[in-house]
Amino acid sequence: MQHIIDRFISYVTIDTESDPNSKTTPSTAKQWDLANKLVEELKTIGLEDVTIDEKAYIMATLPSNVAHEVPTIGFISHFDTSPDFSGANVKPQIVENYDGKDIVLNAEKNIILSPDYFKDLLQYKGQTIITTDGTTLLGADDKAGITEIVSAMEYLVQHPEIKHGKIRIGFTPDEEIGRGAHHFDVEKFGAQWAYTMDGSQVGELEYENFNAAGAKIIFKGKSVHPGYAKGKMINSMLIANDFINELPKDETPQQTKGYEGFFHVHHISGHIEETVLELIIRDHNRKKFEKRKELIAKIAKKINKKFTKKFGEDIVTIEVKDQYYNMKEKVLPVKYVVDIAEKAMRELDIKPIIKPIRGGTDGSQLSFMGLPCPNIFAGGHNFHGKYEYVPAESIQKATNVIIKIAELTAVPGIFDTPEKPKKRK
Repeated sequence: MQHIIDRFISYVTIDTESDPNSKTTPSTAKQWDLANKLVEELKTIGLEDVTIDEKAYIMATLPSNVAHEVPTIGFISHFDTSPDFSGANVKPQIVENYDGKDIVLNAEKNIILSPDYFKDLLQYKGQTIITTDGTTLLGADDKAGITEIVSAMEYLVQHPEIKHGKIRIGFTPDEEIGRGAHHFDVEKFGAQWAYTMDGSQVGELEYENFNAAGAKIIFKGKSVHPGYAKGKMINSMLIANDFINELPKDETPQQTKGYEGFFHVHHISGHIEETVLELIIRDHNRKKFEKRKELIAKIAKKINKKFTKKFGEDIVTIEVKDQYYNMKEKVLPVKYVVDIAEKAMRELDIKPIIKPIRGGTDGSQLSFMGLPCPNIFAGGHNFHGKYEYVPAESIQKATNVIIKIAELTAVPGIFDTPEKPKKRK
């Protein structure tokens, strides 16, 4: 397992933070540092057809070692980290034989990873926990996934007695800013289906995700001297506040779970004459998702109606953009791809946790691009912040799941279903 730990640490100590304000792909030049390293590593472990394109999308092949026809499958992860929290100068800490007590991430700043607050920690007593030093995120999202895929491919190369079909792997930039699949060449990838290794705790297996949209709402105001403002001033910040108050109070991220959707106000900035409000809209149900977008327009219309007659112009404008959709409708027709992953986990004594993703992955977009792509656990917890951690044993278990899926896919007769996959040319 030390080999896997060393590999993971070699990845997370390379800064690959993406930038939502950039127009390039990858969005930051520093993502090339890890991308180029991965290309060389894939060649070193013995994969074939290792390529990296001008946008840093990496693909490689592990050839089939069986004579009979086997579907080509894929495994995908992203190498960027979230811009929500610094990914520079990551200094991982390794806690061996975790005792179930508080982990001091940073004594000087009194930053503690405590099972009193993060109860999931208690699942990993006796294991090796990799944490941050309290000043950065860790990057297990999704460098744990990359570690697992590379390690699984390396193991299969070194153990040809394990039979498998053709396997394609793909590593992408900019997933954390919603662009990871934008330039993914599904035809070039050439798999019948794939799995993203981008989930959290051991056992997670997901093929449902939110329908997602982002909204940018601009409020215009009028500034005059406050001493003479009666009937003249419009404070755009207060109008923005009125808008927020019109949203359902109990439909926020912190008050919802499971299949429940939400509105999430995540950014607001402004002054009297202009305020910009940004929020995201999420719902697993497509009809409810559309109604949420309609509500945004309805609130804006209500506010405009109140002010337009008096001031002669609309003071609220909205821009809503869909980001991704629920992959369920694309995966259900080929549900056996989920069943194989579930079977792999059960054969490894891992209890599958099949649940909806309260978010999205590259897999949601890829599924709508013609590559059905459920999501499998990568093992980390508390992504995008200083409390992020991953048990080394979880990385090993995810690696084993990849190997087992590869093995099961090559078993003759495994696809005794009405919709046996056709071989992709």
